[in-house]
Amino acid sequence: MIRRTLFSPEHELFRETVRRFIAREIVPFHAAWEDAGIVPRDLWLKAGAAGLLCCTVPEEYGGAGADYLYDVVVFEEMARVGATGPGFMIHTDLVATYLKSFGTEEQKRTWLPKMVTGEAIGSLGMTEPHAGSDLKNIRTRAVRDGDDYVINGQKVFISNGQLCDVLVLATKTDSAAGAKGITLFLVEGDRPGFKRGRNLEKLGMKAQDTSELFFEDVRVPASNMLGREGEGFGLMMTKLAQERLAQAIRSAMVTETVIEWTVEYTAQREAFGRTIADFQNTQFKLAELKTESVAGRVLTDRCIELFLRGELEAIDAAMAKMFLSNLHCKTVDECLQLFGGWGYMWELPIARAYADARVVKIAGGSIEIMKYLIGRDLFKNHRQKGST
Repeated sequence: MIRRTLFSPEHELFRETVRRFIAREIVPFHAAWEDAGIVPRDLWLKAGAAGLLCCTVPEEYGGAGADYLYDVVVFEEMARVGATGPGFMIHTDLVATYLKSFGTEEQKRTWLPKMVTGEAIGSLGMTEPHAGSDLKNIRTRAVRDGDDYVINGQKVFISNGQLCDVLVLATKTDSAAGAKGITLFLVEGDRPGFKRGRNLEKLGMKAQDTSELFFEDVRVPASNMLGREGEGFGLMMTKLAQERLAQAIRSAMVTETVIEWTVEYTAQREAFGRTIADFQNTQFKLAELKTESVAGRVLTDRCIELFLRGELEAIDAAMAKMFLSNLHCKTVDECLQLFGGWGYMWELPIARAYADARVVKIAGGSIEIMKYLIGRDLFKNHRQKGST
């Protein structure tokens, strides 16, 4: 079996810490959180105290100043046990990253220490009812009024929406400028006019709060702007590779874990006088899935290596995201079949994994958008070769 070489002994020691935390503080309660549709705020404080949040935040802002692999360890171990409720990935990999990369010194000192401790929960407000993957068509408006901007509009499918204390919000400051009219703002959760709609009932990831958000004359100071006016779309584009890589990391781990569950189950479950694992169909199915999962793991780890060196291109991340998302869904579907009727029971992890899987073909950019981007890049390169 191909051995992973990304992680140092220090990373693996941290992995053991993360596993113990998850086993103690998350796994016993996750089913209850699924019923509630939300995790308690004190979990975030416990995760912060254990060092699971925003590992790469520099020490000057209260973080550990660790490398990205520490965040990867947290994402992988959460995925391994199907802990989809706590929205740590959005908080750590997106909101904190936007602040680190584009925030002013004041913004960083205000929010990053609190995000590291779990005192402040971050969320990303981009998707709208009329604009999913096509962010250029968002309708939430921010209009300058003296030293402030007044925001009106709505967002939907916002992870951590019920709990968030700070929201990175995409707005239109110039409706006629297309992508160049998009501006990002930090919006505090207690701003007058910022209203949280219902906690959406989803097919899967039931413990993660996902919300509609409404903005009615929300006034924020110009100092809350992230980057400069009109730069928002460009800033979002610089983080696409990292967002898609995180999706691939989660899918790679779930794929491997589900195969392990299925090997264990089929080796014990009997039918017609022998175990299900003794049937050639079972062996062939799992052999195919295992081989594809190893290919997916190699691709993902290579992308992580490139990201650590600052060399991961958006198209490579899109290919990893597309391949691993498809494999993730394929694996849980075919493995559930090998569990038979028990696989359809919510009490088994495979049933939860099946429900949780479907969104990965949508989140972080739909599979269709990934195909479009990859195909466009192919023909762009073809035309450039033809002109030389």
